Amino acid sequence: MDHRERRRHGPALPGLLVACVLAGLVLLRDPGASGDRLRELFGTQERRAEVVALPAGAGEYEFAATQPGSEEPVSWNPCRDIEYVVNPAGAPAHWPQLVERSIATLSEATGFRFVYGGETDDRNFTSRIGALGRSAPVLIGWADAEEVEDLAGDVAGVGGAAYLESTGRWTYTTGMVVLDTDVFVDLPPGSDPRELDLQAAILDHELGHVVGLGHVDSREELMYADNVGRTSFGTGDLQGLALLGAAPCS
Repeated sequence: MDHRERRRHGPALPGLLVACVLAGLVLLRDPGASGDRLRELFGTQERRAEVVALPAGAGEYEFAATQPGSEEPVSWNPCRDIEYVVNPAGAPAHWPQLVERSIATLSEATGFRFVYGGETDDRNFTSRIGALGRSAPVLIGWADAEEVEDLAGDVAGVGGAAYLESTGRWTYTTGMVVLDTDVFVDLPPGSDPRELDLQAAILDHELGHVVGLGHVDSREELMYADNVGRTSFGTGDLQGLALLGAAPCS
């Protein structure tokens, strides 16, 4: 599935196009897994955090995928930490602040507990699941179009996730975000705070795809494909994120 969005021209991110590709979205079948194997893959039956209350108000949200024969979203296991790593090659100097900010935003909105696994030299942005359904941590990194074709043209970022099926239920187990090095430039001290907001909005949007959101038709949401300048999640975005976090333990 290939999703693209345009953002309004602005002082920090002129004319950029954000591609939100659910890259490497795969279905792995493991119907014969033992109880021990399932616990290894998906975790325990104890939630890592409280369920986030569904925000009030009118909004629009879409899920990237739904359970077979159901409108229930495919989501992450809320009883298992979501580990992520960062490859800082090509990243702006303020990448730790940027990543920490976006991870905190997604954690608060979903109730998922993200755990930082440190820096990595891993640059495999397409195949995050290996043999026997073993998944790598969510990878956040920076690249150019020569390395990642989906960043060609005015594309500023690509994000997606992969899921595994067992006993008829699909659960995300890994994902990735790769951001364009030319868009995420260094911000010197004293820069307009909105420039950081604009960069964070791109990462928030891509991480929104990683946790299970799709694009919407409403211009009031950050997950709108043709963003017109939003720098934070809208009501519908937050409703969808809360519902993703409320998924049952797998």
